[in-house]
Amino acid sequence: MTVKRKKQLRSGYTTGACAAAATLGAARMLKQQQMVDTVELELPAGVTARFKLGGQHFSPEQAGCFVVKDAGDDPDVTDGVEVHALVEKNDAGSLEIRGGVGVGTVTKPGLPVAVGQPAINPVPRQMIEAAVRSVYGDDAIRVTISIPDGEERSKRTLNERLGIVGGLSILGTTGIVRPISHRAWTDTIDVAIDVALAGVGDAVVLVTGRTSERVAQDYFDLPGESFVMMGDHVGYALDACRRKQVPRIIVAAQFAKLLKVACGHRQTHVSSSRLDLAALAGWYRNAGLDASVAEKIECANTAREVLTTALQPAVLGDLVARKARSFMSEWAGGRDVEIVLVGYDNEVFAEYQSDMEKGREQ
Repeated sequence: MTVKRKKQLRSGYTTGACAAAATLGAARMLKQQQMVDTVELELPAGVTARFKLGGQHFSPEQAGCFVVKDAGDDPDVTDGVEVHALVEKNDAGSLEIRGGVGVGTVTKPGLPVAVGQPAINPVPRQMIEAAVRSVYGDDAIRVTISIPDGEERSKRTLNERLGIVGGLSILGTTGIVRPISHRAWTDTIDVAIDVALAGVGDAVVLVTGRTSERVAQDYFDLPGESFVMMGDHVGYALDACRRKQVPRIIVAAQFAKLLKVACGHRQTHVSSSRLDLAALAGWYRNAGLDASVAEKIECANTAREVLTTALQPAVLGDLVARKARSFMSEWAGGRDVEIVLVGYDNEVFAEYQSDMEKGREQ
């Protein structure tokens, strides 16, 4: 019998990593006044990656180049995109990062970037700043990031719906794109739960992303193997906990993901479900709460905006957590599920304990 090995999915790099690498290359060419073909960049994930540069040009006043994004085996609309960086001296006397052609502009609240600013998320911005500082220290430099076909590609994304107009976003928190394969994800979840149960604890903490994982790890005194990255596969992960008879199930997620679960979505990826703010507004009205607040919820751009601008955020958290726990308990075969709601300030917003856990503390 021949055993067929599974294909090893290849990781890639985020638009944020590509923008920072192009910035580093352009900054070195401007400083050294000579051609640079490749750069090595330390990524937030803790690894160093080598990037090939294209379109290099430089003069005493400015320098520019681009990096072609390789998304690995991830099905990404930005795979193969050219991320350009233009670096020049800044008469304004400070480090300035601009969005050029093909980089979207934020027009609505609720995103991690302020309205009116280019859609360059905080971590990529930090990476770009670090790239410039590594060459120029505190000198005044202007960096312009652009994507020539970014506006056309953005039509295949949800950017416009989210209030990002004119192009793509510069994204990424680790610098690395992990390939999204459902089978790879679910196989990993199964193995990770097995490892957690084989350890010294009886709890499994299911997390939806790296931010939720970091906050949960700081919050709970549990061994590292207790934390299982389920991503968008909430229903599958809870079903796996049922099959494997996990004694204590904890879910750590931010409000946007939790709202999707509260609307009954087992799979929370944007292509599989949507944030139903109208449903949230309806729950709010049915609870006998302020109708004007319910109207604001319906008109909001994102779930993040709802929670961060709400007059009674704890009430919203309670509403969503209660409904989410009902679905999650069902998917887990009737088991209690605790929820840790992770706030957008990277702290625990609230904890919703299971009846069993409350009993332990009494």
